[in-house]
Amino acid sequence: MTSSSISLLLVAAISLAAPLLYAALGETISENAGVINIQLEGMMLVGAFTGVYGAHVFHSTWLGFLCAVAGGVALAAVHGVACLVFRANQIVSGVVLNILALGATSYGLVVLLGSSAGNSVPTLARVRIPLLSSIPVIGPALFDQNVMVYVAFLLVPVVWWVLRRTGFGLALQAVGERPQAASSLGVAVARMRWLALLICGALAGLGGGQLTLAGLGAFTQNVTAGRGFIALAAVVFGGWRPWGVLGAILLFSTADAFQIRAQAFGAHIPYQFLAMLPYLVTILALAVLVRRRRAPSALGVNV
Repeated sequence: MTSSSISLLLVAAISLAAPLLYAALGETISENAGVINIQLEGMMLVGAFTGVYGAHVFHSTWLGFLCAVAGGVALAAVHGVACLVFRANQIVSGVVLNILALGATSYGLVVLLGSSAGNSVPTLARVRIPLLSSIPVIGPALFDQNVMVYVAFLLVPVVWWVLRRTGFGLALQAVGERPQAASSLGVAVARMRWLALLICGALAGLGGGQLTLAGLGAFTQNVTAGRGFIALAAVVFGGWRPWGVLGAILLFSTADAFQIRAQAFGAHIPYQFLAMLPYLVTILALAVLVRRRRAPSALGVNV
């Protein structure tokens, strides 16, 4: 591979990492509070749809992103009512909501967006950082992306700081580890879990919007194609910590970027195998490391 090929691979990997990173950071916050979101895929899918629909209706990409956030929060709220109010099993609720999201967005694609021509919306332009973007190989990947890619990566230290260096973050983790003990110390367990869940919905919806409003410029049926599950796996792979999650996401997005560009690199491999490469990497990573990771003690347990 030449340096230009490596540079193009890195550009694609960083760009593909952003939607996953939004969703995975949201799930990191939620799972640290004890709420698991199997419907992360559904929240991304709804965010991708409402983002395109909002941008189409309001003729604004930024308002489209706000609609994407609203869509993710709405699905998260349904999960919250089912699990935090009526104490439904969190995994079962998530599976059902994934099916609901796929059906609802597929219906909305036909009824509200119509043809692919009416479906298309403008995407975010790249923001090139002078001098830094000219660094050989890594410059275009790190410093010539759209603004929402920069925001996604800046969120990693922000989420780390909130979880590890603030009273809110420590209370959040206490709720996920020992909710009864946290309650005895005056922490409102239900309120903290609701807040973490809604933050997750907002970030997952933003991740879905990133897919369509900063990348494809249109919504297609099942556009997320399992990325929500990859983001969910990245949280486990990363040990429920933002920096670990970032490393996992970069591994998966690099595999995805490689399978997209493999034919251009001259790899004579069946495209079906290349298409499954990111998912294969996900499975292998979890198989190797899942036993070495300890989840929050009260994860998935309704209190």
